[in-house]
Amino acid sequence: MGNTSVVVGGGIGGLAAAIGLRRIGWEVRVVERASMLEDAGAGISLAANGLRALDELGIGEAVRDASRGQYSGGTRTPEGGWLARMDGAALEKAVGTPIMGVRRSTLHRLLREALPAEALLIGSETGHVRQIGPGTVRVGCGDTVLDADLVVAADGIGSRVRSLLFPAHPGAVYSGSTVLRAITEQVVELRTDFELTWGTEFGHIALRDGQAEWHAVLNLPAGTRFADPLAELRRRFRNWHDPIPALFDATRPAAVLHHDINEIRTPLPSYAVGRIALLGDAAHALTPNLGQGACQVLEDAVTLAAALATEPTVEAALARYDAERRPRSQRSRGPPGRPGGWASSSPTHWPSPCATRRCG
Repeated sequence: MGNTSVVVGGGIGGLAAAIGLRRIGWEVRVVERASMLEDAGAGISLAANGLRALDELGIGEAVRDASRGQYSGGTRTPEGGWLARMDGAALEKAVGTPIMGVRRSTLHRLLREALPAEALLIGSETGHVRQIGPGTVRVGCGDTVLDADLVVAADGIGSRVRSLLFPAHPGAVYSGSTVLRAITEQVVELRTDFELTWGTEFGHIALRDGQAEWHAVLNLPAGTRFADPLAELRRRFRNWHDPIPALFDATRPAAVLHHDINEIRTPLPSYAVGRIALLGDAAHALTPNLGQGACQVLEDAVTLAAALATEPTVEAALARYDAERRPRSQRSRGPPGRPGGWASSSPTHWPSPCATRRCG
């Protein structure tokens, strides 16, 4: 089996895949079109499966050290009544860890720092990806051409590689919802670690440093934008319970991010074609209310590395990766994102990516 690879995309999935490949002895280049890798974004929750995957990649403890466990909170009504309460201690007893809240930027930075700088090819747009022989895939990146034994397409929800492999697939579609979110600039006094309020959905995650991530999901036509997003949210949520007003008060207007929520509603027939593997949002973009976007892409990365470490050929490894990841990542059972479903489950069949090779 060859051991040179190109990962298209430098987000959480691409970096995780690159770490996994390096840990089983593969040479890796990560191609990212952005001119610099910015550790941006709001906050995310990591469940047991995502944390276990990070352990396999060697950075689980660092991520835990930067995170805050979600032990208290639950689901509320707009008036503040409790619909359900969470018990993070019970979840920790059942699966070994509470759900952890972390800044997306911190997770991205820790993944990036686990790779040598020379593994990253930044500011390079991927123009074409094609198999040029039985064992070689060619990636064109501007004036640079890279030949590899394996290409991992982690180029996100609008994946160019996916469209090249499956030109008839409809790709990602608008879910009907748009999300506004931010991390507070100031420390906020919170009585719980995590809350979700149903009506128009609003939620917050308490972060380790005392700041908080919050998000609001609105059902609006695609492309809707507001001249003053924070003022619009204050208007919409003016009669909702504490600490929602305090979260807005602690947020800079310029810090509010606004993105339409897209998803891959039509399942792909395969996550691998020849020696090209699709990973993360490129393969199975999920709506964020599932609470499993990052966790599933981390599972992808570890499962791919484990298959390549143990199967005799790249083709056999990718067939195994597809067989294991496609059914799991395409299922949805609710209420996901909290105890039960994906959130507290982890595959039991991962051999360590280091099972057959010495890992650094």
